[in-house]
Order: sequence, then structure tokens, then C-alpha cells
Amino acid sequence: MYKGDDLQYALENTKVIHSPDRRIETFGATSFNFYLISELMDSVNEIRVRSGRIQADRPQLVTPENMTQLLLDGFGQAANQFAQLLQAKNAAFLKYGFQIRKDGVSEHIIHDNLAAVVDRVNDEVPEGQRSGSAIIQGVDEGWEICLLKFTLELVEQSARINWFDLRRRGLL
Repeated sequence: MYKGDDLQYALENTKVIHSPDRRIETFGATSFNFYLISELMDSVNEIRVRSGRIQADRPQLVTPENMTQLLLDGFGQAANQFAQLLQAKNAAFLKYGFQIRKDGVSEHIIHDNLAAVVDRVNDEVPEGQRSGSAIIQGVDEGWEICLLKFTLELVEQSARINWFDLRRRGLL
């Protein structure tokens, strides 16, 4: 279990070295390769490189009509009032779903300094996979937090494009 300071430390020490060229698809699932590079806490020049895949499901449009079903599962009266307020405002949201496939995550230790390992990983991503890959520098203990921070930032960047695509097709 992470303490507040651990979480804050991981968030503050997440650096995106390379972001995928494409964003979250509006009308289909999207997947990205990731390489997360972190220094081992109690060792000098020992760097862990984790690699795996992030799967982003197709964004779903949550309309006022079906918002109460989304919001009220397991919630009480306050959630019901909030859902009614959102229905009155005729608000719509995009719902994103993600799976981080831990079974696809591999890791290895490299004995070198952090900057050299970051450069090496950046250089070794095959050109054909580069547009669909993320290279992230983070912390070892909170590596999952670093990965989630990157993923949420990607959602934030994609949302404007997703809304535009939905409007253009007359779905909003």
C-alpha cells in the first residue's frame, strides 16, 4: 500500500521520453507498447526496464439517459441527486476503459547509469513500433503509478479529438 508521499513522489518523478504518435481511437480499441525505466532504490547504476502493453478499449458515450445506471451502482442518495443534476444539464461524457496486461510485462536489470539506459532504450525501439510505443522514466517502487499517470495524460490529450470525431459523425 502506498502512502501519500510515495504517490506524490511517483507522480512528480514521471517523465515521458517518447509518447505514441497516435492517440486513443474514437471508434475502436487502441493498444500501446510501453517501456518504463527506473533506478533501483538501493543500488548504484542498476536500472530496471519494464516492457509491456496497454490496452485502451473504445471510448463509450455516456448520455444523460444512461448516466444514472453508470453512477448509481453501489451509491446512495447523494449520487442519485448528482445524476439527476447531470441529466437536467443534458451533460454527456466519454467513458474510457483500460487494461494493463501484467502477464505481458517483462523486466530486466541493466548495469549502467540512468541517462545511458534511457538513450539505449530510446534507440532500440524498432522504427516500425515507434509510433505505437511509449518510453517513460519513472520510479521503481511506484512504477504502476507512473504508468497510470502517462495513460491518464494520453486520455486527456485524446478526449478533444474523440469529441470532435463524435460531433462530426452526428453522434453528439
